[in-house]
Amino acid sequence: MTFFYLYNMNEPVKLNATQRWVIFILAATQFTVILDFMIMSPLGDFMMKSLSMKPAAFGIAVSAYAFSAGLSGLLTAGFADRFDRKKLLIFFYIGFIIGTIFCGFSNNYVQLVSARIFTGLFGGVIGSISLAIISDLFTLQQRGRVMGFVQMGFGASQVLGVPIGLYVANLWNWEAAFLLVAAIAIVTAILLVFKLQPVREHLKFQQDKSAFKHLWHTLRKRDYRLGFTAMAMLSIGSFMMFPFGSAFAINNIGVTPEQLPQLFFISGISSLLIMPLIGKLSDTISKFKIFAVACVWMMVMVLVYTNMGVTVFWLVVILNIFMMMGIMSRMIPATALVSAVPDMQDRGAFMSINASMQQIAGGVAAVIAGLIVVQKYKSAPLEHYNVVGYLVVGITLLSIYVMNRVAKIVKAKG
Repeated sequence: MTFFYLYNMNEPVKLNATQRWVIFILAATQFTVILDFMIMSPLGDFMMKSLSMKPAAFGIAVSAYAFSAGLSGLLTAGFADRFDRKKLLIFFYIGFIIGTIFCGFSNNYVQLVSARIFTGLFGGVIGSISLAIISDLFTLQQRGRVMGFVQMGFGASQVLGVPIGLYVANLWNWEAAFLLVAAIAIVTAILLVFKLQPVREHLKFQQDKSAFKHLWHTLRKRDYRLGFTAMAMLSIGSFMMFPFGSAFAINNIGVTPEQLPQLFFISGISSLLIMPLIGKLSDTISKFKIFAVACVWMMVMVLVYTNMGVTVFWLVVILNIFMMMGIMSRMIPATALVSAVPDMQDRGAFMSINASMQQIAGGVAAVIAGLIVVQKYKSAPLEHYNVVGYLVVGITLLSIYVMNRVAKIVKAKG
């Protein structure tokens, strides 16, 4: 199966059964966690109308997950390298499932925000644990491809999860979509328990006697802080546009609620095809060069997309695919580069803090976007969404400079 080949110096290396299961299980956990977060955007129009939310209130509902995830990352960072990574992943994944079920039983705005906070406390740490596992088990030369496969969970969530979730929401209500995510996550949790092997090699290098000291030692390293800053900037760009994507498509571009699942499905298919290719290119050409090209591509598409009016559906699909190409093509090389910054004994803490900074930055971005975007009544076009696009472009330009510095750090480490 070509899916399970990695390429090192242009020579194919077949993965063993254990490595295959690692990739598959981590991709499955990413699928459910990303789907739980991603589905907020396509359900946004349903939820805003159902719960009579203004854009600012919906921005808070989205950022509630991000802020709680950020807090959780900071609280767990000091402990992240003191346990078997498998056990840590199981603990937080079970909490994530419980939170997602709570979301499915939310009947009002307060219950929804409370459930999102609970879910974020657990779900926000899962990605960082997965990255630590990948960094422990795969070399830097392999990591771009492995992360390309694992992050196919993003594309799969759009291809399968989001369209099915929207179908379920149209058939019953938006709450049912969260219960569907929880059901998929329960199956994944069973695989996680029985198929993932313990990941304990990092325990041999643990030196700090207290969790607080380990957290402080991780935070005080200048190179680490630069890595945190670079990923936080990428998060700001994604979070600013994300919350109002479906509302903008429906109320401004003219996409119907029935066409929305098709839009996400087609965009997801393109992501599934693009991610492994970008992962391979980032390992064979240059992670930073791929990142920089993707940023420029994304900036152009963001400027075009956020200034669109009513547009025929086929053109919306094409432009959406092009924009997603830029957004996702940044993440794979950037994540692979930043994963090479920490030493093995600091990886768990580094990844937890990194995820925390991303979530907090994204939460702030969602709140700011909610304050910028205006909707005069429920079915009115969104106003000032293009201003959000301009801010994203400015932050993306700055992220190229910061990521270049990260690339130099990684190169110096050899």
